[in-house]
This record gives sequence, C-alpha cells and structure tokens, in this order.
Amino acid sequence: MKILHVISNLCTGGAERLVTDLLPRFKQDGIEADVLLFDGTDTPFKKKLQDAGVTVFELSKGGSVYNPLNIFSLISYLKKYDIVHTHGTAPQLFAAIGSVLCSVVLVTTEHTTSNRRRGWKWYAPIDRWMYTRYKKIICISDKTELCLKKHLCKNLPTICTINNGIDTSVFFNAQPDVKFCTMYKDYKRMIMVSRFAPAKDQKTVIRAIKILPEDYHAFFVGDGPIRHDCEELTKELKVSDRVHFLGVRSDVPQLLKSCDIAILSSHWDGFGLAAVEGMAAHKPVIASNVDGLREVVSKAGLLFEHENTKELAEKILSLSEDTEFYKQTADNCFNRAKEYDISFMVKGYELVYKELMSKNIISNE
Repeated sequence: MKILHVISNLCTGGAERLVTDLLPRFKQDGIEADVLLFDGTDTPFKKKLQDAGVTVFELSKGGSVYNPLNIFSLISYLKKYDIVHTHGTAPQLFAAIGSVLCSVVLVTTEHTTSNRRRGWKWYAPIDRWMYTRYKKIICISDKTELCLKKHLCKNLPTICTINNGIDTSVFFNAQPDVKFCTMYKDYKRMIMVSRFAPAKDQKTVIRAIKILPEDYHAFFVGDGPIRHDCEELTKELKVSDRVHFLGVRSDVPQLLKSCDIAILSSHWDGFGLAAVEGMAAHKPVIASNVDGLREVVSKAGLLFEHENTKELAEKILSLSEDTEFYKQTADNCFNRAKEYDISFMVKGYELVYKELMSKNIISNE
C-alpha cells in the first residue's frame, strides 16, 4: 500500500502537525507513506519528517500554493500511489481537478469547523463538486463533521470523524527548559502555541496581559500573517516587555512544561490540537468557548467567552491564586488528554486506507 499525503507546506498549524505525527507511525506499521509539499520551504516539521525517514517531495520553495500550474505538476504524482490524501484548500481542489484527468483514490482531512471560502456564495458549487471527488472525507472532530455537512447541505456517506490525537507521552515526559525557567523565574508564564492566522485570536491574550498584574507574562509560539499586527498591539498597550514572540519552535513540549498555563484563544477551531498538547504536558488549559475547542476542553480545563478579555484575565487569576484549584484543573486536563492519544488516530486512518484498498481491488476485478 502506497500513500501520498499532499499539503501546502509544513509550517506551524494543526494540519501540519497531524501529517508530521502520522507518517512516521505509518512507516513503523509497514505502510509506505510519502508527503508532497506545494511549498517546500525548510521548517522544523519538514526536518522532523526527513529525520524519521519519510520521503518529502516538493513542487517549489516559496511562491503561491494556488498557482494553477501546480495542478499539472501534481498529476504526475497522483498516478504513482494507491491513495492520495490531501490537507488544506489548494491541495484539496487541485487533486480533485487532477482526478478528472487520471484515475486516483482520493482521501482528504477536514481540519476546521469554518473557513473563508465557505462564506463565498459563488464558490459553493465548486466546493460541493470538489468533495464529491473524494472516496473518504475525514473530519477531525464531531463538530467539524457537523459543520461540513451543514455547509454541503447534505450528508455524504463518505464523511466520517477520526478525532485528532497526539503522542501524549512526549509532552508529559518532556523536561522544562532550564534556561527559559531561570530567565523568567520571577514571572507567571502564560503560553499560546498557534499560527498567527485569522482563525486565532492572540490579541485577546495580549489585552488580558494588559489588565493582569505586572508579573504576568505571555509567550507566543508560531508565526503567520497577523503576527505583525499583534506586535504592534503590544506597543500600543505598552506591554512589549511582558509579551514575547518566540517564532516557530521545535521544542514545544519543553516550552509547555516551562510555563504555568496554556491558553488557546480562537475565533473558531476545528479541534484544538494545541489545547490537547497543553493538557498532555499536565498544564491547566484555558480556551475560548467556541466550536472545536469547547468539545475538547469542557469539564477538564476552563472556558471563557470568545473575545472576553476580562473573563480570560479572571480565569488566569483563579488558577494562579488557588494552588489546589490549579492542581485539580491540571489533573483533569491530563486525564482528558489521554483520551486523544495518537494511537487511536493512527488505527482509525489505517482502517480507512485498508477499507478503500479492499474496495478498489474488488472494483478492479
């Protein structure tokens, strides 16, 4: 069985994390799985896959992933694999178009409860056609599946849910970064691991820092198009010395262990993988009460009203000022994280592939 995963790039993000975590485990289970990047810019995730022995192809370095020429470059790869598995808008659409020109079994993973293209009425017919080209559409959460069905205005039999997962042991067993802890030992440390993208809401965390005591600091891991706006906001609010932008990092487990509270403030989210990572590191997690996060964090960590800076600050203080409440919440979060161990996700994906291979063999006989 030969599988090709196609994704725009391997920068920071939930889809990128999923591909980076899944493919080495497929290799261990005897499934040949390669990855094709529309943008092959070097990143920590890309290096991690290469170090694990996964073959990484790339169409280019830099440039727009929506370049129509990528369709023709992609077709040559489609013909070589039993199953092609896409992630993200450009790979999803271009592979669907390519499947008209050559026979291929397509699978895709839907990573979010919402995206900008769902608001484009003119694009809806294209979107609905695109999904019909896929033999299986895997949603990363029940809410993601519900939102996709609502968007498509029908219940395609090809849609299913396999919850996202992480290697919980990596985060639980990680050791704090001694240098980091020493440097910020006199401060309460909040961390948010997330791409700086429209779906995320780092600005609410920055505003919360403004109204918290002076010894509260926020650390942001990740990069993206709205990072500059967030940096400008810290200057405007005069909290630049208390808000730290760490960029893309390969030591996220160690950083989570080095901080006191993990926060994920999003406008919307498909699943909230970063929330599970914080939980697996045995940290209390605070998240915005939105689709995709609510289901993961509720009754384990703490939820606050979307964009409500004051409530977020109050939740942070409630954990920092009550040792017993902090410990109880951290324990609850860790127990919840164990429900999302990557072993369940790997098994689910492999069963999908085996089912499709079986059907494809039968249909070819």
